[in-house]
Amino acid sequence: MNEQKITVVIPCRNEVAHIAACVESIFACELPENFVMNVFVVDGKSNDGTVEEVERLQQAYPSLQLVENTKQLTPFAFNLGIYAGGKADYVQIVGARHILSSNYLIRSVEAMQNDPGIWCVGGKVENVFLNETGRIISVAMSSAFGMGLGNFRTLSESGYTDTVGTPMYRYEVFEKIGFFDELLIRNQDDDFNFRVTQAGGKIWFCKDITIRYYVRGNIRNLWRQFYQYGYWKVFVNRKHGAVTTMRQLVPPAFVLFLISIPLWFLVHCIPGLIAAGMFLLYCLLGMAVAFRIAEKKSEVFAVWFVFPVLHISYGLGYLKGILDFLVLRKQPSEHAGRLSR
Repeated sequence: MNEQKITVVIPCRNEVAHIAACVESIFACELPENFVMNVFVVDGKSNDGTVEEVERLQQAYPSLQLVENTKQLTPFAFNLGIYAGGKADYVQIVGARHILSSNYLIRSVEAMQNDPGIWCVGGKVENVFLNETGRIISVAMSSAFGMGLGNFRTLSESGYTDTVGTPMYRYEVFEKIGFFDELLIRNQDDDFNFRVTQAGGKIWFCKDITIRYYVRGNIRNLWRQFYQYGYWKVFVNRKHGAVTTMRQLVPPAFVLFLISIPLWFLVHCIPGLIAAGMFLLYCLLGMAVAFRIAEKKSEVFAVWFVFPVLHISYGLGYLKGILDFLVLRKQPSEHAGRLSR
């Protein structure tokens, strides 16, 4: 049997606290028979000791390599790592804060070997929190109310989906549809996976493989992150001339609804009261979900508070994206890129 290769790409910048655990989990993974693996940490000019930590790890793992990403942005890191690995058979993308289960690589390869129609495989996210705020955020993000129906973060059964986190691809996918779009500072994975499905490939979510992910425990950063997700999603839509998923329309519609509530009162008190009642229903539904999923009853309000942060930040970003990319026909600015880093 011919030797087959897996290229593992780790985009990274200033992750000295997490990079060793990430790399060690990758090298602890089982590999299929006659497979070899090369791991590339693509570093965006870290200044916190990450490079030195990777150099230390290279002594234990000779197939671990360090690649410099002078652009410091994620899509460049993806492509640099893939280029560095040459023509492999499979490409695995791993975030620097991700810890793979030991069966992640072998089960992903098996899924694609068993079904030639599957071009991409990803697993279940298990959030690990760095502080209490991070734990609250992870609880809220594990719910369909927080993240939307069909989001891979809330799936519990294996099946086909529209995107996954920590994906493994057949290398031939890049030969068929190209590499990651380097204009997309955010949502480059959503864009790529949409191109996968448009080209006829299938994306498989496997519940039996897991990624432990270290959640950043900061509401301000969460707001900024989801604002950017919404903003860049519109640019992806403009690129493809289509709305890539219907659930992305819910947050901007919600924000427009909130803005309309006082306007309805100006028209007449009855439609205003109806609109206010609908907002109250949203609040009560969110509270009921929070009550069900919160680990402690004293945390119900804190979990509930994350829901509007997710929904409003994404919705505002999406509406700003509509203005910039669809109405004003702008290209992404350097300022938008800096906000995402």
